[in-house]
Amino acid sequence: MPEFNLSDSIITSLNAQEPWPDNVKLYQPYEVEQILLPDNASCLAVQAFLKMCNLPFEVEMRWNAEFMSPSGRVPFIKCGAFVVSELEPIVQFAANKGVTLCAQLSTEEKAEMRAYMSLITNVLVNAELYISWLDNDTYNAVTRVRNSSVYPWPLGWLQTRQKRNAVAKRLKALHWHEKSLDQVLADVEQCCNSLSQRLGDKDFFFGTTPTELDALIFGHVFTIITTRLPCRRLAETVRRHETLVSLAKRIDERYFKRP
Repeated sequence: MPEFNLSDSIITSLNAQEPWPDNVKLYQPYEVEQILLPDNASCLAVQAFLKMCNLPFEVEMRWNAEFMSPSGRVPFIKCGAFVVSELEPIVQFAANKGVTLCAQLSTEEKAEMRAYMSLITNVLVNAELYISWLDNDTYNAVTRVRNSSVYPWPLGWLQTRQKRNAVAKRLKALHWHEKSLDQVLADVEQCCNSLSQRLGDKDFFFGTTPTELDALIFGHVFTIITTRLPCRRLAETVRRHETLVSLAKRIDERYFKRP
């Protein structure tokens, strides 16, 4: 363990001395035929964060992106000799290079921001996994088809079943597997209420400039309200919170420049 910590510290220090290169690649699954709701939300959140930081990157779509990722989750970036996956480690990686969105926040505000980010992970991410993998209509019509689309039969069937079991195991450990859809949506409603109240009528959660919290909520809200699924109740629940929807649309228009 001491050797690992020392090595990690040396790598971090060397990383901080190197500028952000122009050829950074962000790896994610194929958007059109493969990516699922939770992964799409995570990928959009990271893209939004990098755009907010004005850090150049190029999206590279790979069918096996999750297996290439060091954490087994998408997205991940390749920046020089470094491979970093998921939003929070990427935020820290950028901070080590002197690029941050929350330099103006106080210690208390940073703690509050992390608490809200944890709330999103504990509620919206779990709800997305629940809808995608445990709601039978969504699983049969969307998840099973898209997840297995990049594999030959019967590998696609086996891999999808294995992944469904893994998601079910995770949700059981978090006591989400036994919840009814109504209970899941009630948690989402409460989460969105808390976020809406914190955002209020501000442009972003902490004033006039975005933080990684804004990037994270954008990724999830925008993906939920724009993804067509047989179970529409999750999107309907989120759409009722106009302040969050407006934030997502504002970030999309400002940083992604889509019509």
